[in-house]
Amino acid sequence: MYRKRIYSKGFLIPALILYTALFVIPCLISFGFSLTNWNSMSANIKFTGLNNFKKIFSLQGDYVAAIGHTLLFGVCTTLMKSLFGLILALLLDNNFRSRELLRGIYFLPFAISPLIIGIIFTSVLHPQWGVLNEILRAVGLDFLAQNWLVDKSIAMFSVIGVETWREVGLNMVIFLAGLQMIDRTYYEAAEIDGAGFISKLRYVILPLLSSSIVVNTILNLIHGLRAFDIIFSLTGGGPGNTTEVISTAVFRTYSAGAYGLSTALNVVVFIITAIIAISTLKIITPKEE
Repeated sequence: MYRKRIYSKGFLIPALILYTALFVIPCLISFGFSLTNWNSMSANIKFTGLNNFKKIFSLQGDYVAAIGHTLLFGVCTTLMKSLFGLILALLLDNNFRSRELLRGIYFLPFAISPLIIGIIFTSVLHPQWGVLNEILRAVGLDFLAQNWLVDKSIAMFSVIGVETWREVGLNMVIFLAGLQMIDRTYYEAAEIDGAGFISKLRYVILPLLSSSIVVNTILNLIHGLRAFDIIFSLTGGGPGNTTEVISTAVFRTYSAGAYGLSTALNVVVFIITAIIAISTLKIITPKEE
């Protein structure tokens, strides 16, 4: 017993050292720089307190709008990826010949770089010669052709749609893993009791998929709240600032030389992500138990 404790501590201590060196210390340093006027115009770094955070949450700037867009993007993509991932998992959990091929096809977009996907969909959603609008016009649905990435009223939802398409395969795989762990005798018992698909989904499948739902929800929220490359490659935060999120605002602010302010923005997105993820975990976990 004593040797086991020594061995366990021997593995724990290096892990704590690495965690502190690679995560805790960089976070503390970033928070320290967020309280300064660090910028490219001056070599002198001065402590300015919470001035950077006051600028971020000032209603006169664009940062509050970026925070709102981030929350909208994170919540909408989380709901859509979870819903469509569950639907695909339920369909592909059935035993038919091409299911393995279809699973691979639906998972493939997640394996591709978000930057590449953004570049591809910039062409697909182009208002004049984009593939989507060309198909709609070819089948007589001209009224559905839109300026997907240019129209301020739908640009954000276009980006949300692309992000959902990109990550729905990951959600599908996690839900499939959960479905395959459910004992088939539960389905048989439900069918004997006369339960239809909706009843089985409500009383058997969803309760037993609670672990998969927790994992997908947390991952989707983290990915959505910290999204950058897919948005930057599709719209660059435009048109105007209608798709600007905190991560793209960090990039623009840092590129402008306001290093302290951009670091403060990074701290804000970290805090928002941590609060929402932990709160969601607290809310969902009791249901899982």
